[in-house]
Order: sequence, then structure tokens, then C-alpha cells
Amino acid sequence: MKRILFFLIILFLIIGAMYFYYTNQYYVGNTIKLGSSLPLSGINKKLGLSVKNGALAYFNYANNKKLLGNKKIKFIYYDDQYEPELMAENLNKLLHKNKVFALFGFVGTPTIEKIMPIISTNNIPFIAPCSGASFLRNSHKKNFINFRSSYGDEIEKIIKYLVEEKKLTKIAIFYQNDDYGYDGYIGTIKALKKRGLHIVSEGTYRRNTLSIAQALKSIQTSNPQAIIMVGAYRPVALFIKLYRKNNGLKTIFCNISFVNANELVKELNYNTKDMLFSQIVPSYNDIKIPIINEYRKIFRKNYPHAKFNFISLESFMSAKITVTALKNLKGRINRNKFLQKLKDLKEIYDKKNIFGKVFLFKYKNNKFVEIK
Repeated sequence: MKRILFFLIILFLIIGAMYFYYTNQYYVGNTIKLGSSLPLSGINKKLGLSVKNGALAYFNYANNKKLLGNKKIKFIYYDDQYEPELMAENLNKLLHKNKVFALFGFVGTPTIEKIMPIISTNNIPFIAPCSGASFLRNSHKKNFINFRSSYGDEIEKIIKYLVEEKKLTKIAIFYQNDDYGYDGYIGTIKALKKRGLHIVSEGTYRRNTLSIAQALKSIQTSNPQAIIMVGAYRPVALFIKLYRKNNGLKTIFCNISFVNANELVKELNYNTKDMLFSQIVPSYNDIKIPIINEYRKIFRKNYPHAKFNFISLESFMSAKITVTALKNLKGRINRNKFLQKLKDLKEIYDKKNIFGKVFLFKYKNNKFVEIK
């Protein structure tokens, strides 16, 4: 018994020493490595590319303008095709081969869920994941910095609009059959229950596929007035096209931010009648907001032929806050000091209603128009 207790004490001391080392280790040299894993190929590649491009636009700007003095950001990213196993492999490379200072802009709920045990125990800064999953908002995870609102917040805003403004009661849900979709499903149940309602029908599809036939059949039989869409843009677009073809009834298709509104609109050939979009950043056309004006100028300089969109704006804003936190550090850099600066900045942006809020949009006259 004493031997077991001795080994447990030793193990505890080793874990404590590792925690102290990884959070308090000072970083020297002129290169600050930030690492990411995101879908750069496959069915969800346009979303991953937007995250990468938005971040790179600001990191390149920071390097060119020497915002960090003689230090530079090196953004290292790997393609995971929106597959959990590939993200786990990429994380291993980032931590052990590239030895990154922090993780930035990882994409996807089921993919991030796979690596949760590793990023929790390493206590490495995990910044601005492109996911509204509830498990990323656990207050005990001090190394997680979320800027975006949760899927629950988005769906609550949508349901409130549908029920209290549009007076609708028959609401269905189409969702991806994994942690991402289930998070949206639970959020929908809660938001409806709060108003004495329930889901009238539901349908799922498998991640990284277009197998939506069974879901279509399950949902259309209930003739819902609105359908909450929790998926990727291509399967969601296919569902909407086939639903419209098979049903003459007016139905509102309600899409959350991860669906990637800009690409969804393109997939639908800009036929956006009876559609609603929730977003976690303001309109990228609202140049009265200084950071959005800055995004448009810097992004256009880096990508002269790419179009502005909500996802790249979100990533750009997150990158700016990350660089600002590094710039605000006094003396030598370590992860603990960096995390505290990020949290301080997050509060400032939340108070300005730029992050931490949900916005509703319709697509009219070739642009997204906010529903006030």
C-alpha cells in the first residue's frame, strides 16, 4: 500500500512539474509559432480555407508592419479533411515536431472533440476554435479562449425570432449525425421547450457525405413551418434544393454560422427565398465598424480575387486579438501571461458587441441584410 501511495505521489509531482513547465516556460527567439488543423480539402474545404485566409491576412500584416518588433508570427497549418483521426495526427505534429507556442483556429466540433484530452492536459493555449460546441465553454478549461457565441446562443436567437416574431409553432431540425449536430439538436430542444413547444420532425446525415435522402423523407412528412439546419454547406444546400422541389409549402430554412452562409448561397445559385442566417460577427459590409473596415482593406491586399465572407472576418478578428495580446506583453513571453492578456482583450471586445453576440440576417439584393 505504501509503495502504491509513493508512486501516486511521484506521478502527481511529475504531472505538476509538466503543467508548471508548459505554462510558465519562457519563449526566446524571434519566431512565435501558432498551429492549426482545419479542412483544406474535402466536403467542407471552403470553410477551412476561409479560416486560414482570414488569419493569414492579419498575421502577414502584423509581420510586415513589425507590430511585434523584431518578432514574427509563423502560422503552421495542416489539412484534416474534417476527419477526427487526421486532426489528432496533425495535433501531434504541431506539438512535437513544430513545437508551437499556441493553437489557433482549429475547425469543427467532432474533430476537436477527438483531441480534447490532449489539449486539456497539455494546457497549451487553444485560441478561437471555429466551433460553437458547449464542451468548449467549460469554465474549468483555463487554456481555452473562445470569441464566438455558442450554437445554443445562435439557435436560441433563431427560435425566439421564429416563435415570438413570426408566430411559428411547427419547427423541425436537419442535423449532422455527430457531436456538432447533436449540440445543435439539444440547443433546439431547449429553446423550443422554453416556449412550450417541441420538434415536430427530425432528420440526420453522416458527416462528409451527401446522404440526405432519409432525412428529407422524415422531415417533409410533418410539413414544418421552419427547419433548423445544423450541417455543412453542401449537404444543407442539397437538402434545401430537394425539399423545395418536392414541397410546395412555404418553409423557412434557418442556418447557423458554421453552415458557412456565403458558400451556401452560392450552392443554391443565390435562390435564398425564405432563408434565415445566424452569425456571430457583424456584417462584413458594415464599414462603420473600424475593425471591419480594417479587415476589408487588409484582406483585399492579401487576396485580391477572394470575396469577403463571415468566416474569414471571424478568423481575421481573432488573429488581430491574438497579435494584440502578444504586443501587450511586457518582458519575456510565456503562455500564462499570454492567456491573461487574451482574456482581458476578450472582455473589451464583448463589451463592444463585436464578439459574444448573435446577429440574424436575410440575403436580399445580392447581399446579407441584418434583421434588427
